[in-house]
Amino acid sequence: MIFNLRDKQIPDKTGNIMLIIHNELLLDFIRSKYTSDDIKDLYDFLRFKGVLRFEPLDNGLFPAAKVEGETLYTGYTSVWVRDNIHIAHAHFISGKRDTAIKSITSLMAYFRNHKHRFDEIIAGKTNYHNPMNRPHIRFNGNNLEEINQKWAHAQNDALGYFLWLYCKLAIEGAVHPKAEDVDILLRFPHYWQVIGYWNDEDSGHWEETRKISASSIGVVVAALQLLKQYLTVYYESCAKPVSLDLIQNLIDKGRKKLNQILPAECLQADHNQYRRYDSALLFLIYPLNIVSDTMADQILDDVISNLQGDHGIRRYLGDSYWSADYKKQLAPESRTIDFSDDLSARNSLLKKGEEAQWCIFDPVVSVIFGLKYQQTKHKKYLEQQTHYLNRSLGQITGCDNGIGEFLCPESYYLEDGRYMPSDPTPLYWTQANLMCALKTMENSLEN
Repeated sequence: MIFNLRDKQIPDKTGNIMLIIHNELLLDFIRSKYTSDDIKDLYDFLRFKGVLRFEPLDNGLFPAAKVEGETLYTGYTSVWVRDNIHIAHAHFISGKRDTAIKSITSLMAYFRNHKHRFDEIIAGKTNYHNPMNRPHIRFNGNNLEEINQKWAHAQNDALGYFLWLYCKLAIEGAVHPKAEDVDILLRFPHYWQVIGYWNDEDSGHWEETRKISASSIGVVVAALQLLKQYLTVYYESCAKPVSLDLIQNLIDKGRKKLNQILPAECLQADHNQYRRYDSALLFLIYPLNIVSDTMADQILDDVISNLQGDHGIRRYLGDSYWSADYKKQLAPESRTIDFSDDLSARNSLLKKGEEAQWCIFDPVVSVIFGLKYQQTKHKKYLEQQTHYLNRSLGQITGCDNGIGEFLCPESYYLEDGRYMPSDPTPLYWTQANLMCALKTMENSLEN
């Protein structure tokens, strides 16, 4: 075993680089090969330490992170549509169906309350190029009201995630949409048709520079496919049915655009928009399963070869959010604001190779390799599944960081030359993805 001053590094027997373990108590549970009993013991330990504890609002929605005191400035007490879908999905596949249903039902109530956002754009009564006129994807979860703050609400991926999971749960009989709910679902294809989502410049997963993003288009395609599947069964019960041909046409346009862009994220010529590698593309593999096996392998290799670091995985090359000494460079009120109009000032703070390394991706990579193992029974995939699960476990915080131990960070960033968890810790999206990785490992060992 190799030690440095604060973090623990242990050899990984799969031929990968050393694992960095931030909390040494996890060394008793991390294995190069797991048994079902090992995973059960690990589950029990993580639950005991509160690593997988979520504190939803009374209506079942989740704030982005549990922040308090000095980290309240982040604004992560707000509810993001995208984060809630990943969290609800993780609970659903982990057998906590009631938690998922309560969350998705409250999200539906939110969209019902603000359906005018769809209606005004569909009717051509408002300028959809202004992101504040679009459906708001970040809001006050306690009262389901919009937040009166400029934000990058042009996020087709966030809307797509909601439609995708709601339709998935409806198809599986977990939710039973009323007529008023179906009426909301039918607004989505009309909305995306009006804005031309396949050519729409949105701010996407990272809420930054608007561009034509494959990761956003892919989420919409996945959502439309499930909407069509749902309506194929329940079409006759819709008061104002949308044409299935229209939905298929929208799917085809999205597919065509994906074929042009992938495996890149964006191919627009402007250097502020062009992006060859982006970890958001992983979500097109899991949980959406919207790309071919060949394309999935390419995306996976791109991320591992170009974005992976020792402490996590970068969102993209040149990402200046939580770059080195971020808290020294920016005042609290400037760290988590809407940067979608101009990233130049923040980007000027970044030095090459000093992007924050995020913790939401390693669990997803573990799941992807796990599903490949379950399909093929090739040992190499189980080894990679194990490696990326262990990387995820290694990212759980230790005690010497100023935030607390046994927490799942949003990311690790450089502070005075040492990797530290960023202030939005614990991030519930990270916890949710870790739940998915653990459940998938459990399934791999049972099959």
